[in-house]
Amino acid sequence: MKYTYTEKKDTRSGFGAGLAELADKNPNVVALCADLIGSLKMEKFIEKAPERFIQVGIAEANMMGIAAGLTIIGKIPFTGTFANFSTSRVYDQIRQSIAYSNKNVKICASHAGLTLGEDGATHQVLEDIGMMKMLPGMTVINTCDYNQTKAATLAIADFEGPVYLRFGRPVVPVFIPEDMPFEIGKGILLQEGTDVTIVATGHLVWESLLAADELEKEGISCEVINIHTIKPLDEEIILKSVEKTGKIVTAEEHNYLGGLGESVAGMLARKRPTIQEFVAVNDTFGESATPAELMKKYGIDADAVKAAVKRIIA
Repeated sequence: MKYTYTEKKDTRSGFGAGLAELADKNPNVVALCADLIGSLKMEKFIEKAPERFIQVGIAEANMMGIAAGLTIIGKIPFTGTFANFSTSRVYDQIRQSIAYSNKNVKICASHAGLTLGEDGATHQVLEDIGMMKMLPGMTVINTCDYNQTKAATLAIADFEGPVYLRFGRPVVPVFIPEDMPFEIGKGILLQEGTDVTIVATGHLVWESLLAADELEKEGISCEVINIHTIKPLDEEIILKSVEKTGKIVTAEEHNYLGGLGESVAGMLARKRPTIQEFVAVNDTFGESATPAELMKKYGIDADAVKAAVKRIIA
């Protein structure tokens, strides 16, 4: 396999490292947190720029309003809390105060999907990508490892407009090269193949590479594409791939309704109808267990990707 790893880190630490770098690089960056400094890895930013940090407390709706206001004086606010509280709890404030007026707010959401694990269904969120991608003008990014999350955090500071940046809690392989450019709206071809296209996002990128490696030993050639930006979707890279393979599997840590898979399916329906399999959570809430147990039970691990590829080929 071309992509290997020597260490595991959580993607939220990539966000913390990127934010700390922005404390030095961009004096207009302001960080806000809803009483989760440690969980969002914001300590180093606070050490470097305490005057540009606002502890809002457990008042997420207020945090979104403050962030929207800060943009009016030229600041670039980064809000930080769990993905569930970054979206479901404050959707009205995001819609009315940020998206509708196209405010330059960066909504940074940790502990996304099932893999925050033992905290259970009330803290897990599997519908946030759908909620956020439906907001006009909102850019939606879902990163796959520490390096990509750090690069995305730096990139969105230079991007004008509201952004939803989604990342996670568990430690996962660091496999994206540290110097790989991060271009908003541009997918990354990780592995070429001829039999089936696998389009993956977030934690499912590594699982898809594992699946592709095992399938290759069985004589099945998989093309693997990392779609870190779900909106705007890189249609060109997907269309080019399915022209070759004629089959596609989408893989994500999200409800199959409203996520990456539906975005891809809608685009293909309009431009090149293609047989598709979805690796995603099947319209249900999660539960409390370890990340690995949950990924296995809810069908979003490497084995699930392998099974989907075999179904589509059959």
